[in-house]
Formats: sequence, structure tokens, C-alpha cells
Amino acid sequence: MKRIFVPMGSLLLASALLAGCGQTASPAVSTAPTASEAPAPTPSSSTEAALPDGVYEAKFDTDSSMFHVNEACEGKGTLTVADGKMTIHVSLTSKNIVNLFPGLAEDAQKDGAELLQPTVDTVTYSDGLSEEVNGFDVPVPALDQEFDLALLGKKGTWYDHKVSVSDPQPIQSEGKTAADLGLTDGSYTADIALEGGSGRASIQSPCAVTVAGDQVTATLIWSSDKYDYMLVDGVRYEPTTLEGGSTFEIPVAAFDTKLDVTADTTAMSTPHEVEYTIQLDSASLSPAA
Repeated sequence: MKRIFVPMGSLLLASALLAGCGQTASPAVSTAPTASEAPAPTPSSSTEAALPDGVYEAKFDTDSSMFHVNEACEGKGTLTVADGKMTIHVSLTSKNIVNLFPGLAEDAQKDGAELLQPTVDTVTYSDGLSEEVNGFDVPVPALDQEFDLALLGKKGTWYDHKVSVSDPQPIQSEGKTAADLGLTDGSYTADIALEGGSGRASIQSPCAVTVAGDQVTATLIWSSDKYDYMLVDGVRYEPTTLEGGSTFEIPVAAFDTKLDVTADTTAMSTPHEVEYTIQLDSASLSPAA
């Protein structure tokens, strides 16, 4: 009797998939084997990751034109790294593949083999049409290296394949709004991080934050008084003062995510616009004294 196995990483993928190619409509439910039933791990089955824990978009390549990621996903899946283990969720082209097995086809047919159970994913094509297809959470032993992954089709035949996972790119969080954080109208302070430019400029942290309804405004005090305007989402903002450093009051769409801004400096021979990102830390929010 074969046991159905769903990697623990699939639980962490549930929220990330909503932002990815295929939305999981009805994940499979199964009972994981107990510690006494589970086979002892071998070095070849290790999924230790060199990446920090998090959610990434990564390429999923196979050795067959008949077995690949759905075209709507542009060859990519959602890679989750948790506790040093890697799992990639991929949405396939149809429901014709009913099981996967991390290993060889001959081993997949042995008693006690733990098969990967499909989820039902919804993919949306460029023409706007949507379709339900099978998706799988696949353990990834290493990046940029081929590994064995057998598949079972609807006709009951197992096939050997080799796949690889590469080019992981972090999936940027959309952040948290004032409503998400339950902030009431008022004045706060919060830590702010700045990236970009030459690295010589800085912004005073923590900074003042004002909440009015859904609008969040951050007061940015630069280490230089040479910034004469800022651009946020294409809108130009003038400094409120140059004393003690160029000071701007700009809208902030969300906390805990990088926001693109542009600041024009007159410190050079000619004015020069510099690209930066800022990020407000919601965990550091506190009412202003």
C-alpha cells in the first residue's frame, strides 16, 4: 500500500501561492507517516538550503517537453525555504499527471513509497482565460543541480525524469497598511531603513509618522540639506525645511515593504536625481511622546 506524502513546506506555501502563478483551490489532505513508519533519511534526500528562510520565485526546468510548468507561469514556481529545507510548488499543464515521486520510477512502485499528492491550481493565461490544473509541492535537495523526479500519468505508467531548480528571487511582500495594523488616527514614530545612492546619505531614524484615516505620512529628515525635492509615485514633494537637513513629508503606502522614492540633490556640480528605497518597520511603531 502506498502512502501519500505532502511536504510540510506546503503549509507555508499556502499564502504565497495567492501571489504566484497558480492559486491552490483544493489542496490534498493526507496523513503523514509517524516517526516509526517514516524511512530514515539518507544523504541523497537532504534538502538543506543555502538560502535564508523565506519565499522565492524560482525556475523549474525538466528534461521533457511533455512534463513542464504551465505556460502561464513562465517556467517558474514558488520556492519556500523553512528551517533550512526547500520545497517548490509548481503548477503543471493539466490534470494528466496524478502523482510525483522524489526519486526513480522503480522506487515509486515499491511498498511504502511516499508519493506526492496533487493540489488543484487555477492558472490564468494571457488572454484572460483560466483553467484548473494539477500542482505539486516538490522537495528540492539542492539548487542548480539535476535531481530525479518520477511521474505517474492517468494511464497508470511511471516515467523517470530529471529536473532542476535555479535562479531564486525573493518575492517582495506587499507590506501592511494602517488598516492591517489597526492604527488609529494620531502621531507615531517608527524605525526607517534607507537603501540606494552612494551610501553616504542617511535618514534620521526613527522618523515621525502621522496616520489620518487610510493615509500614512512619514517625515523624512535627511543627513544633508542639499536635497531640493523628492518624487514619490511620480508626484513631486518640496522640503518643509532645510534646517538640520532637508525635511520632507511624504505618503507611505505600507509598512514592512520597500518603497521606491527619488531624491534630487544639489550637492554635485549639477542637480542629480538619485533612486532610493525606504522601508518603515511596523514592529517599532510607538505613539509619539
